[in-house]
Amino acid sequence: MHRCNKCDIEFRKKKTLEQHIQYIHKSVSPSIKKILILGGGFAGINILQDILKEFQNNVNVEISLVNQDNFFLFTPMLPEVASGMIHPSDISVPIRTFCKRAKFYQAVVSTIDLEQRLVTITRTFDGKVHALEYDYLIFALGSKTNFFGNKNLEKHSFTIKTIEDAIGIRNHAINMLENAAQTGDPDLQQKLMTFTVVGGGFAGVETIGAINHFVRDAAASTYPNINKEKINMILISSEKRILPEINKKLALSAMRYLKKVSVKIITATKAIDADEDYVLLDNGEKIPCTTLIWAGGVSVDPVISEIKCEHDSSGKIKVDKYLKVACFTNVFALGDCASIIDKTTGKPYPPTAQHAMHQSKVVSNNLKVAINGKGSLVSFSYSSKGWMASIGKRTALVSIFGKNVEGILAWFIWRTYYLIQMPTFEKRVKVATDWLVDLFFKRDLTCVGKIKKKTLSKIDVKDEMPTLKELLFPDL
Repeated sequence: MHRCNKCDIEFRKKKTLEQHIQYIHKSVSPSIKKILILGGGFAGINILQDILKEFQNNVNVEISLVNQDNFFLFTPMLPEVASGMIHPSDISVPIRTFCKRAKFYQAVVSTIDLEQRLVTITRTFDGKVHALEYDYLIFALGSKTNFFGNKNLEKHSFTIKTIEDAIGIRNHAINMLENAAQTGDPDLQQKLMTFTVVGGGFAGVETIGAINHFVRDAAASTYPNINKEKINMILISSEKRILPEINKKLALSAMRYLKKVSVKIITATKAIDADEDYVLLDNGEKIPCTTLIWAGGVSVDPVISEIKCEHDSSGKIKVDKYLKVACFTNVFALGDCASIIDKTTGKPYPPTAQHAMHQSKVVSNNLKVAINGKGSLVSFSYSSKGWMASIGKRTALVSIFGKNVEGILAWFIWRTYYLIQMPTFEKRVKVATDWLVDLFFKRDLTCVGKIKKKTLSKIDVKDEMPTLKELLFPDL
């Protein structure tokens, strides 16, 4: 690889680097087409990888990606991190691994002006605001946890969307085990050993399944003072059943399995309040517990809902069949932040990684057509090939091409599929090793304490990225 240190990007060929230096750094007014990707999840990373193949040796195209974290997170395996089966770093890949030919900015997107083709970002470590121009913009920002305005639920619950969430749940579970083992009060032990998960969708079901296995195995092997009868696992669903996204037959199978492994399921009920030691339900029941995990819904990032363009009732950006934003032919949106209507059902496509990955192929193709001026635009239409969920110890549910599979075979299919989907060979090896170790050894119950983070407010990091003031008022 041949690097341009000034731009912090690499080229495969030395000749391409020389052309880049001549055209970008020595030309008086180079004409560059700037592609800006907002978001480093499944959608953003898949688009980045695809267009890098196309424009690897094209010095007229500049590609940039903005993401709050400096890594791509394989979110389907977060419950396995929360239960201590997989190491956190094994499902996260540094975004710069994919950005050899692209610029990466670890920052928060602050504002977006589609009329001026301007995006302002705030760097996470020093709070400095910068502006980025673009010719083509791609919205691939993820969603935020939705507490529906309930501040108490937000304050007293864990969530399961980030790597920090998963680590926090694991550490907290271990702390509860330690505290429960040291008390002689049976009521207090039961409260400490009660884990409540709100949300009957995939995230909630997979989380309660993983935590149930982790806590019960740990108590049996390492904490003899904990009475297993005091361990309570509770799953709360606002729907009449769990897993409303799947067919009723398999959803009932999931309920039967979870009840078999001592998970209490409460349906058609909502959590309406919480404190540090209880959860209150809308049927008047108060559940004494010290662990509440919220998987009850997501909402659009406020920066998306505030953009001056067409939105649906939830704040998602409306797009056409080519995944272009209405009235802005140079702007695309996909994934959690886009409202993409399935013509067969008349409803929006679900915000899943599977759909985001297929949407990314459409956006990549249409972006290449727009830049190259040749080829045909492709419209998005996709029928899900199936779904899968891990619901407990060596147990999963899989529906693929109309066939339903349960139990250990489904668990093997689940693991094989997601192992293949891991973005790098290194991570596949590490995850497979974690799984292999888990077959023969007990989970590590080491509880990592708080980690100090330092922020920089006085240090000015010099770079060539213009500030917002410099961009908007160059003569001042």
